[in-house]
Amino acid sequence: MAENKTKPTDQSVEAFIRSFADTEQKIADSFMLIELMQKWSGHEARMWGPSIIGFGNYHYKYASGREGDMPMIGFSPRKAALTLYVNLPYSTSQDQLLQKLGKYKMGKGCIYVRRLSDLDLSVLEALVSSTLTALKQNKWPRKI
Repeated sequence: MAENKTKPTDQSVEAFIRSFADTEQKIADSFMLIELMQKWSGHEARMWGPSIIGFGNYHYKYASGREGDMPMIGFSPRKAALTLYVNLPYSTSQDQLLQKLGKYKMGKGCIYVRRLSDLDLSVLEALVSSTLTALKQNKWPRKI
């Protein structure tokens, strides 16, 4: 079974943002996200793999036997958009929050946003809170 590439590293979060984010807006939004996600999660920012900034961690184990650790929430300042890892894939309970979130695109397990100002931050906080609660209670929806 392949080893998970997304693991915590000792790489500097600040150095990563300054070298990876391609616009001043993305740099500013990244530092704002760090502040917000640390406040919401109670965890310090840490690099996970080469390009994800994560907060906290949880252990997962699939029926297939694959298991590992991942950040509870996180983001990456990718070239096309900020990629937010803050919602639970396949969670119908979060659909109402997503409808109120603002201007974004959805991936399988992530939210893509051009700039943080496109989102309602109070809705983002509620989405993060819902995700953290489900992960802490080990009640996150799984589709395997």
